Amino acid sequence: MSHPVRRLHSLHIRQGHPDFLDLPWELPLEAWSERSPRVVEVPRGLSRHVVVFLSYGATIYAFKETPARVAQREYDLLRGLEERRLPSVVPVGLAVQTEAGHESAPDDRPAMLITQYLASSLPYRALFMHQGLERYRSRLLDAMAGLLVRLHLGGFFWGDCSLSNVLFRRDAGELQAYAVDAETSELHEQLSPGQREMDLQIMEENVAGGLADLAARVELPEELPTELEAWQETANSIRQRYERLWAEINRELILQPHESYRIHERIRTLNDLGFSVGEVELLASGQGSQLRMRTIVTDREYHRHQLHTLTGIVAEERQASLLLNEMQEMKATLTRKLDRSVPLSVAAFRWMDERFHPALSQLQKDLGRAADTAELYCQVLEHKWFLSERAKRDVGLDAALQDYVTLNRKQPGIAPLLEDAARAAEASAEEAPALGALPPRPVT
Repeated sequence: MSHPVRRLHSLHIRQGHPDFLDLPWELPLEAWSERSPRVVEVPRGLSRHVVVFLSYGATIYAFKETPARVAQREYDLLRGLEERRLPSVVPVGLAVQTEAGHESAPDDRPAMLITQYLASSLPYRALFMHQGLERYRSRLLDAMAGLLVRLHLGGFFWGDCSLSNVLFRRDAGELQAYAVDAETSELHEQLSPGQREMDLQIMEENVAGGLADLAARVELPEELPTELEAWQETANSIRQRYERLWAEINRELILQPHESYRIHERIRTLNDLGFSVGEVELLASGQGSQLRMRTIVTDREYHRHQLHTLTGIVAEERQASLLLNEMQEMKATLTRKLDRSVPLSVAAFRWMDERFHPALSQLQKDLGRAADTAELYCQVLEHKWFLSERAKRDVGLDAALQDYVTLNRKQPGIAPLLEDAARAAEASAEEAPALGALPPRPVT
């Protein structure tokens, strides 16, 4: 099949990534699979555009073809999301091509937005179609609601919130959601109630339609509904969860002069939800000596920040919370043994030296290298809890580790995806027959 001849007009790449000059820039993106051995298949969603994934070592990049003006705008928006520490894919670069014999305005030239593929992520279709992931379906609703709350707090009006524009990462039995498309989006200092309401309406319509479309295209598990009305209820459930969370983090307290302890209680409540509190405002309430307290949250990464400060480990929010709980247990054990108070930093060092690193070393030896080591360790902790509940006693980490390895060998796929991009491509190819008649276009 012949393709129009193109040439690379410009290429902007952020530092720390490949130069991508070995790619077939003389061809349109849809033809790259014919010429580049770097093209790989990964779990994917749907997209309106041609999208191709390419592997450079252990890192995979997504290339999406759009007109230059669209690609530039989305690149700038993704950079803005990154600067505000909002959950989204990482923008890597922007390439613009020209087509031989075809004159076009600079803004209309074919261009490619380059982003870094979110390792160990899953599109929503995988959560509804693949065995072993059933328990994550209900978590999807909380993840979507939490994502929208975080984006709206950061001043991000999405304009096209849908399941196809989100990727999910397993997070210690829960899910974390990331935005992967910003074509119709806007960044503001603060969203108005009207902007938030519009985004929620778009979300409800897109989620219900996307799930109904999925049910019409592929055979879903018997326990899932197929009627549009049921999917509309699912979309409405996301809104309800969003509104409860939004109301909680924006709730104001009326304080009496002697109730300063309630300030710390309020901060701890928000921290337990994962939110970092940047500021606390105390204003006269207009009712005598009472004060009105308003908290200003910055992000939903409180435990992630704390874990990284103590250990240098990068983890998802719930993963970090579980790992910090283990450190607190070790802190209590050391305090009891030494009969003196032990700083959490000391307990964190002992935990890494005696539990975390030895466990991961054993898992790597028995199962291979994992892309998400924090999730792998958290899965072992969850397995330990299950075994302990069944045995009515604490079975210990070593016993849980051995049993987890045995179980994973019997049921491959329980652990997170391995780092090797070739393994990811092979797994995707094996799953392909189950995807029915869905178009082979991934989402970015």
